[in-house]
Amino acid sequence: MKKMNIAIVGLGFGAEFIPIYQRHPNANMYAICQRTESKLNAVGDEFGIDVRYTDYDELLKDPNIDAVHINSPIPNHAEQTLKALRAGKHVACTVPMATSVEDCLEIVKVCKETGLKYMMMETVVYAREFLFVKELYEKGELGKVQFLKASHQQDMDGWPDYWPGLPPMHYATHCVGPVAGLLKLEAEYVSCFGSGTIREELAQIHNSPFAVESAHIKFKDSDLSAYVYRSLFDTARQYRESFEVYGSQKSFEWPLIEGEDPVIHTAKKPEHEIPERVKTPDYAHLLPEEIRQFTGHGVYNLDDNAHLSFVQGGGHGGSHPHLAHEFLTALVEDRDPFPNAWQSANWTSVGILAHESALAGGKLIQVPDFKNA
Repeated sequence: MKKMNIAIVGLGFGAEFIPIYQRHPNANMYAICQRTESKLNAVGDEFGIDVRYTDYDELLKDPNIDAVHINSPIPNHAEQTLKALRAGKHVACTVPMATSVEDCLEIVKVCKETGLKYMMMETVVYAREFLFVKELYEKGELGKVQFLKASHQQDMDGWPDYWPGLPPMHYATHCVGPVAGLLKLEAEYVSCFGSGTIREELAQIHNSPFAVESAHIKFKDSDLSAYVYRSLFDTARQYRESFEVYGSQKSFEWPLIEGEDPVIHTAKKPEHEIPERVKTPDYAHLLPEEIRQFTGHGVYNLDDNAHLSFVQGGGHGGSHPHLAHEFLTALVEDRDPFPNAWQSANWTSVGILAHESALAGGKLIQVPDFKNA
């Protein structure tokens, strides 16, 4: 069975994927990269990885590496992605793809020029809740999909130094991804409003005052639109990444409180809609047996080794092994992963342009045609 040599860049959240790649039948967990040598060696020793780099540029010179999985801070995503593609490496990158529309466009163009694969590792579209709704949709149980809605609310106080004051929609893929991804829709234009204000010392960092940003997205060649909203600071709310879909036959609503079960509403004409709480099943059966265990637990389950994104995110819905599996099988089968480069650019740019819209009082802003760029 064909194996791809994988290098992981960034070993905070990134270390979560090491044991998944080590066990996947199509992967050789070949190299790791981390600027802090002591941390690099600690992780390398723990997982038995001999090839180690503190310099990303040196890693890219290694001819044995087929693909890099980037888990570095947000400001580094675009630069590191473009360097890897131009060095002949396939790329998986944690969200978002970039911090500017121009960089998103450049990544799409370089992928087309080189034929290399790019996948934004958006957790929500591989979470068990999304996979459950996707199954309902593909079986026809939802009927005609009429509307989509998603949110991502999180308290980011105390996170690393590139987070404070970040415009909420600059990190919007967790809610844009599922509303676009369910029907493989392409966002055409967006309108967004800002609401409330965060404290001045945060607002001045990015000249972004809004506590909450809420956007409507219109999809291309579709009668559908979606509503998404985000908050990061000074808004009282338990962590919530929600996704809801309303169909003519069934609708799915996310629970209001973490730990509760979601609700299915079933149309019963001429009666009213009948609500029912449901358990979302685990979808480990879709994965190779070697990595099925990671839908339920991972590196960061232990209290003394808990990465904040994993704890607050409730384990990201068991998505991590699904993400690695999709990336690897796309490489082996020589096909585009989901989401591919232009889809990732579309989802990321919706958030970037939504913030621009909010600053302009809700102005409609067109999303570039990345698919045909």
